[in-house]
Amino acid sequence: MTRQPRLEIEYCTQCRWLMRAAWTAQELLTTFSKELGEVALIPGTGGVFDIRLDGETLWSRKAEGRFAEIPALKQLVRDRIAPGRHLGHSDRREPAAEAVMGDTSPNRDVNL
Repeated sequence: MTRQPRLEIEYCTQCRWLMRAAWTAQELLTTFSKELGEVALIPGTGGVFDIRLDGETLWSRKAEGRFAEIPALKQLVRDRIAPGRHLGHSDRREPAAEAVMGDTSPNRDVNL
């Protein structure tokens, strides 16, 4: 049997972020119940709130300057463990919308 990924959420106990860590874990386990092998909550200090997948840091509150939004976090996890999976209404892009609207990214070439 293939080993399933381990997700770790290290949270600051001094900041009382256990509930945020537990909620984040619940959201990710609900979405990726078949893909994730386990989710670990790891107590830390010093304002830490890091999310790691098999040792790779996906999100660090200190590095990013904010907490991750759950839809963005789900996309980061999905991109690594189930890249072809669609996340529904919270996904970053809808293929049908792109086809109708065209490329609306701010970095596209525009001929004026």
